[in-house]
Amino acid sequence: MGIFGLDAFTLQRSSFSLPRWASINRWAIVGPLICVVLTLIFNSMLFADLGEQALERALISSIVVPLAIALPFFTLVGAKMRSMAIANSRLSIIARTDTLTACMTRAAFTRQVEDMLDNRAGMTGALLMLDADFFKAINDQYGHPAGDQALCLIARSIRTTVRRGDLVGRMGGEEFAVFMPGASSQDAEQVAERIRRSVRLAMFTPDGSPRSLSVSIGGASLSEASGFSELVRTADRQLYLAKQAGRDSIRIASLSSELSPDVA
Repeated sequence: MGIFGLDAFTLQRSSFSLPRWASINRWAIVGPLICVVLTLIFNSMLFADLGEQALERALISSIVVPLAIALPFFTLVGAKMRSMAIANSRLSIIARTDTLTACMTRAAFTRQVEDMLDNRAGMTGALLMLDADFFKAINDQYGHPAGDQALCLIARSIRTTVRRGDLVGRMGGEEFAVFMPGASSQDAEQVAERIRRSVRLAMFTPDGSPRSLSVSIGGASLSEASGFSELVRTADRQLYLAKQAGRDSIRIASLSSELSPDVA
Protein backbone atom coordinates (compact mmCIF):
# COMPACT_ATOMS: atom_id res chain seq x y z
CA MET A 1 0.00 0.00 0.00
CA GLY A 2 1.19 3.50 -0.65
CA ILE A 3 0.77 6.64 1.37
CA PHE A 4 -2.88 7.73 1.38
CA GLY A 5 -3.89 4.13 1.85
CA LEU A 6 -3.55 3.26 -1.80
CA ASP A 7 -1.03 1.26 -3.76
CA ALA A 8 1.77 3.11 -5.39
CA PHE A 9 -1.25 4.26 -7.14
CA THR A 10 -1.45 7.47 -6.81
CA LEU A 11 1.94 8.74 -6.41
CA GLN A 12 0.65 7.99 -9.28
CA ARG A 13 -2.27 10.09 -9.95
CA SER A 14 -0.69 13.33 -8.94
CA SER A 15 -2.38 16.53 -10.02
CA PHE A 16 0.45 16.95 -12.52
CA SER A 17 0.61 14.99 -15.78
CA LEU A 18 4.17 13.81 -16.31
CA PRO A 19 5.47 13.90 -19.89
CA ARG A 20 6.51 10.42 -21.01
CA TRP A 21 9.92 9.78 -22.53
CA ALA A 22 8.18 8.67 -25.73
CA SER A 23 6.55 12.10 -25.95
CA ILE A 24 9.88 13.83 -25.38
CA ASN A 25 11.56 11.70 -28.04
CA ARG A 26 8.74 12.44 -30.45
CA TRP A 27 9.18 16.19 -30.05
CA ALA A 28 12.97 15.80 -30.28
CA ILE A 29 12.39 14.40 -33.78
CA VAL A 30 9.38 16.41 -34.92
CA GLY A 31 10.82 19.74 -33.76
CA PRO A 32 14.04 19.55 -35.81
CA LEU A 33 12.13 18.22 -38.85
CA ILE A 34 9.84 21.25 -38.75
CA CYS A 35 12.91 23.47 -38.58
CA VAL A 36 14.43 21.65 -41.57
CA VAL A 37 11.26 22.00 -43.66
CA LEU A 38 10.90 25.70 -42.89
CA THR A 39 14.59 26.33 -43.61
CA LEU A 40 14.40 24.41 -46.90
CA ILE A 41 11.41 26.44 -48.03
CA PHE A 42 13.05 29.72 -47.04
CA ASN A 43 16.44 28.96 -48.65
CA SER A 44 14.92 27.55 -51.82
CA MET A 45 13.10 30.86 -52.31
CA LEU A 46 16.04 33.03 -51.21
CA PHE A 47 18.77 31.32 -53.29
CA ALA A 48 16.71 30.20 -56.27
CA ASP A 49 18.33 32.78 -58.59
CA LEU A 50 21.96 32.09 -57.56
CA GLY A 51 22.45 29.03 -59.68
CA GLU A 52 22.06 25.30 -59.24
CA GLN A 53 25.28 24.74 -57.33
CA ALA A 54 24.64 27.53 -54.81
CA LEU A 55 21.05 26.34 -54.35
CA GLU A 56 22.25 22.80 -53.73
CA ARG A 57 24.68 23.97 -51.05
CA ALA A 58 22.01 26.13 -49.47
CA LEU A 59 19.61 23.20 -49.32
CA ILE A 60 22.26 20.92 -47.78
CA SER A 61 23.00 23.52 -45.13
CA SER A 62 19.24 23.82 -44.56
CA ILE A 63 19.24 20.19 -43.49
CA VAL A 64 22.54 19.89 -41.61
CA VAL A 65 22.46 23.09 -39.56
CA PRO A 66 18.91 22.74 -38.14
CA LEU A 67 19.54 19.09 -37.27
CA ALA A 68 22.84 19.91 -35.57
CA ILE A 69 21.29 22.70 -33.51
CA ALA A 70 17.62 21.86 -33.10
CA LEU A 71 17.95 18.15 -32.23
CA PRO A 72 19.97 18.62 -29.00
CA PHE A 73 17.97 21.78 -28.19
CA PHE A 74 14.56 20.07 -28.34
CA THR A 75 15.91 17.02 -26.49
CA LEU A 76 17.31 19.20 -23.70
CA VAL A 77 14.14 21.30 -23.40
CA GLY A 78 11.94 18.19 -23.30
CA ALA A 79 14.08 16.56 -20.62
CA LYS A 80 14.06 19.76 -18.54
CA MET A 81 10.27 20.01 -18.81
CA ARG A 82 9.89 16.43 -17.62
CA SER A 83 12.28 17.02 -14.70
CA MET A 84 10.29 20.10 -13.68
CA ALA A 85 7.01 18.18 -13.91
CA ILE A 86 8.42 15.39 -11.73
CA ALA A 87 9.68 17.93 -9.18
CA ASN A 88 6.31 19.70 -9.12
CA SER A 89 4.56 16.36 -8.71
CA ARG A 90 6.75 15.42 -5.77
CA LEU A 91 6.24 18.81 -4.14
CA SER A 92 2.49 18.43 -4.61
CA ILE A 93 2.57 15.02 -2.91
CA ILE A 94 4.67 16.38 -0.03
CA ALA A 95 2.27 19.30 0.43
CA ARG A 96 -0.68 16.90 0.59
CA THR A 97 0.96 14.43 2.98
CA ASP A 98 1.16 14.54 6.76
CA THR A 99 4.88 14.28 7.50
CA LEU A 100 4.48 12.17 10.65
CA THR A 101 1.99 9.52 9.57
CA ALA A 102 2.31 9.58 5.75
CA CYS A 103 -1.47 10.00 5.48
CA MET A 104 -3.17 12.76 3.56
CA THR A 105 -3.46 16.10 5.33
CA ARG A 106 -6.90 17.22 6.46
CA ALA A 107 -7.11 19.84 3.71
CA ALA A 108 -6.04 17.40 0.96
CA PHE A 109 -8.34 14.64 2.21
CA THR A 110 -11.33 16.98 2.45
CA ARG A 111 -10.72 18.48 -0.97
CA GLN A 112 -10.35 15.10 -2.69
CA VAL A 113 -13.46 13.59 -1.08
CA GLU A 114 -15.50 16.71 -1.89
CA ASP A 115 -14.33 16.53 -5.50
CA MET A 116 -15.32 12.87 -5.71
CA LEU A 117 -18.77 13.57 -4.28
CA ASP A 118 -19.31 16.60 -6.52
CA ASN A 119 -18.16 14.94 -9.75
CA ARG A 120 -19.91 11.59 -9.47
CA ALA A 121 -23.70 11.83 -9.47
CA GLY A 122 -25.38 9.22 -7.29
CA MET A 123 -22.08 8.07 -5.82
CA THR A 124 -22.20 5.65 -2.91
CA GLY A 125 -19.58 5.21 -0.25
CA ALA A 126 -18.75 5.45 3.43
CA LEU A 127 -16.71 7.66 5.73
CA LEU A 128 -14.97 6.37 8.84
CA MET A 129 -13.75 8.68 11.60
CA LEU A 130 -11.18 7.13 13.95
CA ASP A 131 -9.82 8.41 17.23
CA ALA A 132 -6.95 6.92 19.26
CA ASP A 133 -8.23 5.91 22.69
CA PHE A 134 -6.58 7.42 25.79
CA PHE A 135 -3.98 9.16 23.66
CA LYS A 136 -3.44 11.96 26.18
CA ALA A 137 -2.51 9.36 28.78
CA ILE A 138 0.17 7.99 26.44
CA ASN A 139 1.67 11.44 25.97
CA ASP A 140 1.52 12.20 29.69
CA GLN A 141 3.01 8.88 30.79
CA TYR A 142 5.60 8.21 28.08
CA GLY A 143 6.18 11.58 26.44
CA HIS A 144 5.38 13.02 23.03
CA PRO A 145 7.94 10.92 21.08
CA ALA A 146 6.09 7.81 22.27
CA GLY A 147 2.81 9.48 21.30
CA ASP A 148 4.19 10.09 17.81
CA GLN A 149 5.24 6.45 17.62
CA ALA A 150 1.72 5.37 18.59
CA LEU A 151 0.21 7.58 15.88
CA CYS A 152 2.55 6.11 13.27
CA LEU A 153 1.60 2.58 14.31
CA ILE A 154 -2.10 3.41 14.13
CA ALA A 155 -1.69 5.09 10.74
CA ARG A 156 0.21 2.07 9.42
CA SER A 157 -2.48 -0.26 10.71
CA ILE A 158 -5.11 1.78 8.89
CA ARG A 159 -3.21 2.08 5.61
CA THR A 160 -2.40 -1.61 5.41
CA THR A 161 -5.99 -2.64 6.20
CA VAL A 162 -8.17 -0.47 3.97
CA ARG A 163 -9.21 -1.51 0.50
CA ARG A 164 -7.41 -0.58 -2.67
CA GLY A 165 -8.72 2.84 -3.71
CA ASP A 166 -9.74 4.01 -0.22
CA LEU A 167 -8.43 7.37 1.00
CA VAL A 168 -6.77 7.79 4.39
CA GLY A 169 -6.27 11.17 6.03
CA ARG A 170 -5.07 12.53 9.34
CA MET A 171 -7.70 15.01 10.44
CA GLY A 172 -5.62 16.42 13.27
CA GLY A 173 -4.09 15.26 16.54
CA GLU A 174 -5.01 11.62 17.11
CA GLU A 175 -7.96 11.60 14.72
CA PHE A 176 -7.95 9.90 11.31
CA ALA A 177 -10.49 9.46 8.53
CA VAL A 178 -11.06 6.88 5.80
CA PHE A 179 -13.25 7.45 2.76
CA MET A 180 -14.39 4.28 1.00
CA PRO A 181 -15.85 4.94 -2.48
CA GLY A 182 -18.67 2.56 -3.37
CA ALA A 183 -18.74 0.96 0.10
CA SER A 184 -21.97 -0.15 1.77
CA SER A 185 -22.65 -0.05 5.52
CA GLN A 186 -21.63 -3.69 5.69
CA ASP A 187 -18.37 -2.97 3.85
CA ALA A 188 -17.67 -0.10 6.24
CA GLU A 189 -18.30 -2.31 9.28
CA GLN A 190 -15.99 -5.02 7.97
CA VAL A 191 -13.15 -2.61 7.19
CA ALA A 192 -13.64 -0.80 10.51
CA GLU A 193 -13.46 -4.08 12.39
CA ARG A 194 -10.28 -5.08 10.55
CA ILE A 195 -8.75 -1.72 11.44
CA ARG A 196 -9.77 -2.08 15.09
CA ARG A 197 -8.19 -5.52 15.33
CA SER A 198 -5.06 -4.44 13.47
CA VAL A 199 -4.51 -1.57 15.90
CA ARG A 200 -5.00 -3.92 18.86
CA LEU A 201 -2.29 -6.20 17.42
CA ALA A 202 0.21 -3.36 16.84
CA MET A 203 3.47 -3.77 18.75
CA PHE A 204 3.74 -0.64 20.92
CA THR A 205 6.52 -0.81 23.54
CA PRO A 206 7.19 2.76 24.69
CA ASP A 207 9.16 1.70 27.81
CA GLY A 208 10.29 -1.70 26.65
CA SER A 209 7.08 -3.37 27.77
CA PRO A 210 4.06 -3.96 25.50
CA ARG A 211 1.20 -1.50 25.86
CA SER A 212 -2.03 -2.00 24.00
CA LEU A 213 -3.40 0.54 21.56
CA SER A 214 -7.01 0.88 20.51
CA VAL A 215 -9.22 3.14 18.44
CA SER A 216 -12.86 4.12 18.50
CA ILE A 217 -14.50 4.28 15.10
CA GLY A 218 -17.61 6.06 13.90
CA GLY A 219 -18.88 5.74 10.37
CA ALA A 220 -21.50 7.02 7.97
CA SER A 221 -22.54 5.46 4.69
CA LEU A 222 -24.44 7.18 1.91
CA SER A 223 -26.71 5.60 -0.65
CA GLU A 224 -27.36 8.78 -2.62
CA ALA A 225 -25.73 12.12 -3.32
CA SER A 226 -24.75 13.85 -0.09
CA GLY A 227 -22.36 16.55 0.98
CA PHE A 228 -19.06 15.93 2.72
CA SER A 229 -20.02 18.05 5.74
CA GLU A 230 -23.13 15.92 6.32
CA LEU A 231 -21.06 12.75 6.15
CA VAL A 232 -18.57 14.15 8.66
CA ARG A 233 -21.31 15.24 11.10
CA THR A 234 -22.91 11.80 11.02
CA ALA A 235 -19.60 9.95 11.35
CA ASP A 236 -18.50 12.23 14.20
CA ARG A 237 -21.76 11.53 15.99
CA GLN A 238 -21.15 7.80 15.65
CA LEU A 239 -17.57 8.25 16.89
CA TYR A 240 -18.91 10.02 19.98
CA LEU A 241 -21.31 7.14 20.62
CA ALA A 242 -18.49 4.60 20.17
CA LYS A 243 -16.45 6.40 22.82
CA GLN A 244 -19.46 6.63 25.11
CA ALA A 245 -19.90 2.86 24.70
CA GLY A 246 -16.52 2.24 26.29
CA ARG A 247 -14.06 2.90 23.45
CA ASP A 248 -12.35 0.27 21.30
CA SER A 249 -15.70 -0.10 19.54
CA ILE A 250 -17.45 0.75 16.28
CA ARG A 251 -20.63 2.56 15.33
CA ILE A 252 -21.79 2.78 11.72
CA ALA A 253 -24.93 4.58 10.55
CA SER A 254 -26.51 5.27 7.21
CA LEU A 255 -27.55 8.81 6.39
CA SER A 256 -30.97 7.46 5.47
CA SER A 257 -31.51 5.06 8.39
CA GLU A 258 -31.49 4.77 12.15
CA LEU A 259 -28.26 4.10 14.04
CA SER A 260 -26.91 0.61 13.67
CA PRO A 261 -25.95 -1.44 16.74
CA ASP A 262 -22.37 -1.65 17.99
CA VAL A 263 -19.97 -3.88 16.14
CA ALA A 264 -17.57 -5.46 18.61
